[in-house]
Amino acid sequence: MSADALWVLCLLLFADGATFAVFTTALLLQYGKLHPPWLVAVAGGAASALGSMLQLLALRWALASGQPWMRRLAPSRAKLVAALERYPSASFLALVLARATPLPDAPLKLVAAAVGYPVALYGLAIYLGALPYYFALALLGQKLHVPGWLLIAATLAILLGVAVDRLRRRARRRA
Repeated sequence: MSADALWVLCLLLFADGATFAVFTTALLLQYGKLHPPWLVAVAGGAASALGSMLQLLALRWALASGQPWMRRLAPSRAKLVAALERYPSASFLALVLARATPLPDAPLKLVAAAVGYPVALYGLAIYLGALPYYFALALLGQKLHVPGWLLIAATLAILLGVAVDRLRRRARRRA
């Protein structure tokens, strides 16, 4: 069993997609050195989309549970349903475009969960958006050969920065 195997990447991308998706870029850059970029994009995109579909289901459950901490995150359901009814294809395209860029797609994911966006359609949008983005990152990884330890260190530094920023914001609110 090798950690360099494609199925390991797929397992990691599934888990990353089902959680906070913070390691996607590093994984794609790393495995782009080991496998053809098109294969990383096709297989990795599918695994990531499946993980994102699981996360969407979990978000739906959390939003429907009525937990006070989730009410803060939940947008107005009436406004979301009305917007989705007016622009159903725009929402699909927005999901595709959000996944095809490095920009965070958490707000769209929350909207999709709040309005009960079809899980299969959501997964398809995520997959279609992932294909070009994952291919580009895998190709970049193949060309640049960034050391794995540097990818891990950069990801951890970003996570640390986000954590420090949140702690600072929380401290300002209390003051």
